[in-house]
Amino acid sequence: MTEAPKLVRATGLGHRFAGTDDLFGGLDFTLLPGEIVGICGPSGCGKSTLLSILAGWLEPVAGRIEKVGIERTGWVFQNPYGVPARTAVDHVALPLLARGLTRDDAERRAREVMAMFNLSGVVHQPFRELSGGEAQRLMLARSVCSAPDLLLVDEPTAQLDLRTAATVNETLGAIAQEGTIVVVATHDPHTRAACGRVIDMAHYAVRDRTAP
Repeated sequence: MTEAPKLVRATGLGHRFAGTDDLFGGLDFTLLPGEIVGICGPSGCGKSTLLSILAGWLEPVAGRIEKVGIERTGWVFQNPYGVPARTAVDHVALPLLARGLTRDDAERRAREVMAMFNLSGVVHQPFRELSGGEAQRLMLARSVCSAPDLLLVDEPTAQLDLRTAATVNETLGAIAQEGTIVVVATHDPHTRAACGRVIDMAHYAVRDRTAP
């Protein structure tokens, strides 16, 4: 059986918040599996806002988003969060348990995904004892474990050293090649370079275009 195609298409997308100037406008793009797509630009240009629109949490004031074949969306926030006393593997196994897997099967799969992010050494470590970089990679592992069709990641390498960041970028690329649409908002030039395509939000800033 041929797998149904996946795509996300934005047409004429624009947004502003109440009482403020337009944030961006005239944004058109199509997202497909097979590459990491970067959302880049200076602070305040709308990177995280665009991720929220793609997730369906925020309704754009202009344009529309069309999704085909997207049943599950994963989101990795810039600041990792977790239950302090629960172990790392508990966090990653959670979405699998929610889908009905047994505890043994969920933990087995969770360990496999944690290994992709070099987390095998902290499987039974409480979340409160993880470093910032470990916690960030744990959030990536948990999101990947839920097998999303669309994976939205906000600043995935902000708390990582260069070597670990390179590993995360490579892993995200491999996930995209396996059929997930991967979108990354980033300031990191190394992560930007790892993206197959970049949406430069500065280009769509309405205030920039209309300024004298």
